[in-house]
Amino acid sequence: MTTAQELLREQVARRIVTARPELAARFDLLTAEGLLAARREISRAAQDAKVLAVCVLRDFDLPAWVRATCAFAARVDRSAAADWRRDFTRTVFLAGNPDNLDDRFAFGHVADDGSAAWQGPAPAEESTALRRLLKLFDGSAGLPTRPSAVVRVLADQDARGRAPVRRELHVATAGVTIADCLVHLNHLLVEAVLDEVVGPGDELVVRQAPWLPASAGPFAALRIDGTADRPNRLRAYTALTEEIHDA
Repeated sequence: MTTAQELLREQVARRIVTARPELAARFDLLTAEGLLAARREISRAAQDAKVLAVCVLRDFDLPAWVRATCAFAARVDRSAAADWRRDFTRTVFLAGNPDNLDDRFAFGHVADDGSAAWQGPAPAEESTALRRLLKLFDGSAGLPTRPSAVVRVLADQDARGRAPVRRELHVATAGVTIADCLVHLNHLLVEAVLDEVVGPGDELVVRQAPWLPASAGPFAALRIDGTADRPNRLRAYTALTEEIHDA
């Protein structure tokens, strides 16, 4: 019988094989030990990522940030996306007001409300000046609870014949800081947009709960990681469901 941890390992292994297929030849990604070894190597390599994105945040509002992140990801071209995926869509979050920086730095995307702006993804050296100027975004507080919200994404994008769909976006809050949420949601959303799981005009019903509900699936995308005290014990932190028809 397949256990929950085995199913989570399969999901993580699939993401690693997609981004870095050579790691599959070095580690048995379907065992707890092999997957943990691969994830440790990925974590070390992330500190010296060749390609990364930078997000400058004035403040954090979950629905607004979801909308803006999807809009940013939709503007990443295929070549840059392929290189970025090899570094597992690494993104650095910095504290700052984009309005005070646009005369010195070129941003590829700015949120409609000006609360966030993105550079890249690009070679890491291209964002060195910005990363030296600003401090990391202070996301040490716990993720505040809030009622469910419906976020329509990529409303200004060409649907290319694809009908918009409605999905639930589940966000786990137990033991999760704002910084954790930014990391987990960023990976989930940008990769979902790049893979066209999330597309123009889609509606995401953002739901927060201490843990992802077991009854929420089936899922179209999951963000899975270890826990701080047990890195080999996997947990689902955010998830996108398959299309729903009622919410």
